[in-house]
Parts: sequence; C-alpha cells; structure tokens
Amino acid sequence: MNSDRRVVITGLGAVTPVGSDVETFWSNLKNGVSGIRTIDAFDTTAYDCKIGGQARDFDPKPFFKNPKDVRRTDRFTQLSMAAAKMALDDSGIDVENLERRDRFGVIVSTGIGGLKTLQDQLTILLTKGPSRNSPFTIPMLISNMASGFISMEFNLRGPNLCIVTACATSNNAIGESWRIIKSGDADVFLAGGSEASIVEIGLAGFGAMRALSTRNDEPERASRPFDRDRDGFVMSEGAGVVVVEELEHAKARRAKIYCEITGYGLSADAFHMTAPPPDGEGAARAMQLALEHARLSPEQVDYINAHATSTDIGDICETRAIKQVFGDYAYKVAISSTKSMTGHLLGGAGGVEMAACALAIRDSVIPPTINLENPGKECDLDYTPNVARERKVRVALNNSFGFGGHNATLVASAFEE
Repeated sequence: MNSDRRVVITGLGAVTPVGSDVETFWSNLKNGVSGIRTIDAFDTTAYDCKIGGQARDFDPKPFFKNPKDVRRTDRFTQLSMAAAKMALDDSGIDVENLERRDRFGVIVSTGIGGLKTLQDQLTILLTKGPSRNSPFTIPMLISNMASGFISMEFNLRGPNLCIVTACATSNNAIGESWRIIKSGDADVFLAGGSEASIVEIGLAGFGAMRALSTRNDEPERASRPFDRDRDGFVMSEGAGVVVVEELEHAKARRAKIYCEITGYGLSADAFHMTAPPPDGEGAARAMQLALEHARLSPEQVDYINAHATSTDIGDICETRAIKQVFGDYAYKVAISSTKSMTGHLLGGAGGVEMAACALAIRDSVIPPTINLENPGKECDLDYTPNVARERKVRVALNNSFGFGGHNATLVASAFEE
C-alpha cells in the first residue's frame, strides 16, 4: 500500500426518512426531527411493529437516463442510483469527459438486497406458476446490482464490487474504497450503501426476532438509543453514497473537500449470529485499529457517530467498547446516534452516517440523540441528548456493526494541507 496517497471525500448523496437530499437531511438532523411514521406501504394490521422510516417523497424517475430501467430495478438499486447521482453532482466531477474511466470505481452495497422483488416474484411463482415470473427477477434481486448498474449508468470501468456485511456494509464499502485508492489501483470511487426492506417479509422477519420497537402509538419517539425505555430498533429505508477521491486528483480539479478519511478498522466478534459479545471487544478492536491507521490518540477525537440502534444489548456493548478504547476520555468525547431520527437503514446506515460526520466537520455542529430522556443502565456517557451542539469537530469516528459479528469503523478528519 502506498501510504503517501491521501484520500478525501468530495461529494455527498443521501436519501433518507428525514430528507431525500443532503441538505434537507442535514437540516432535519440538526433540528432533531424524526422521520419515523406509521408504515403505509402495506397493511400492517397483523404485525406487532407497525412503524418504520420510509423515504416517502422519493421519486426514482429523475435519476435514470432510461425510464424503463426504473421498472427493471428493485427499490434498493433505485435508492442507490439516486444517492450516487447526488454525490456525483455534488462533487463537480465531469463524468461525461473523464480521461481515465478505468480509474473510477464503484462499491455501493446493500445488507439484504432486492427483498421486495424476491417477495413479489415468489408470490407469483406460488400462485401463477413459473411461466409468469419476470425475466428480470434475478438481476433485480441480487445485491451487486446497485454497484453494477451505477457503473453502467455512468460508464465507470474501475474496480467494481459489492460488500455484504449486514449493517456494517456501507462502512466496509467506503473503507475498502479508501484502501484501494491508497494502494494506487484507482483514483475515485462512488462508495456507500442502501436498503429497501420495509416489505412484508422484512417486517415479519425482524419482528419474529423481537428486534423491533413496538411503540406504535408514538412513532417519532420509538427510536431512542441509550434511553432506559428503548424497546428495539426501527427499520428504515434509504441510501448514502459518498465520492471518495485521491487528494491530488481532487486538487487538480479544484474540488471542494469535506474531510479526509484517515483511518479504517474492521474486526469480527466470532461470537453470535445477531448479538455482540457482552464486553464489546470486537467493536473496541475496530475503533482501535481505525485510530492506529489514522495515527491519532483517542483524546484527539471530537465526535463519535455511534452505531447505537436503540436495542438494549447493542447500546450497552457499544458504550462498554468506547470506554475500553477511550478510557477516562470516554466521558468527555461527544457521542450521538442519528438513528434516533432516521431509524436504522441497515446496509445504508454507514453511508448516511458518514455524510453526517462530514457535515459535522464542515459546520461545527454535532447532531443530537433525540428521545434520550432517562439514560439506561450503564449508558452514562455524553450522548448529546435531544439538542444539537455547536462544537468544533476536527476528528469524527463513524461506527457500524452488523449481524454476523462484522465491525467497521471509519475516521474522518478535517482536511489540512
């Protein structure tokens, strides 16, 4: 790896329950606005959980050159395409006149893939027979299609892959983009992830695990990380994609720079299919490795965007992990969970939260953890409760942890020459 190559973020794209463009998303985060509502995509009468974070005002049509492609893609790919197009536009890259298309890659991933397509086509198979299934069934549902379709839409011929690590997916996509650019094999990436799992089988599956909040009468107050009365996470849909670019490449085109990616750490819990180890050891190791890559001490971190999904065990274990890495400084560093407002975007979470970290650095604002009224057991750190805080952010950590024991942490630093 060529460690001299520096890597920066030059474009942001986001489609979320609190806004289908970056600035609306960021404004609502700063103002503590929840995007959680009663699900209206299908009848939830038979479900214990009836709430979720839908991208309600999202229209995929403006983001595709060929209108027919909207019908040929699952919603997770549509969300990915929108976020990628936004990030590309925001970066100012002239994609029509790229000199080296083979140096521009895509790693836009998803935790689950085309769940709506799978559900719909299986229903057709069981009720009408195999002759009625769509020839687009497989291309629509496979997880790599978002990354593949984005490369085809913009004729990007560099490294192209899909990393599926559940809720750590986006952070791994961004981190591996950083690694490939550092190695010299590419100069630019569109990187991040998406999810579109608010469908019957998605809600039923997570509901059967008893992982979801059932605070159906108060949707906006249902996602409450670190709070004593939290009762599970709130499933959401959306996408977050960033433009990851080698510094000299960005400077040559006079790009605006949001921040520099200075560290990336990943680890495995090797413990349980869905639960972290009680001591948070794997998460702690990912954070420690990321800081070592960045050559930073814990005391230099100003903000942690926590994975914190509003589950009892997850929030406690992440708190324990932060204490392991940060020691006494754990009580001084500002932490927040933006999932309190967006809900949990699963494979899209890390991309959206990386955008939040970049904007926190840009604007010197730490978004809040809303609905934090009575901190839960062991949740005794500074989680920026309920109201955003103006504070200089030079270094931000972005944590994402996924089912299967996947842990991924990114370090974003204010850019300095």
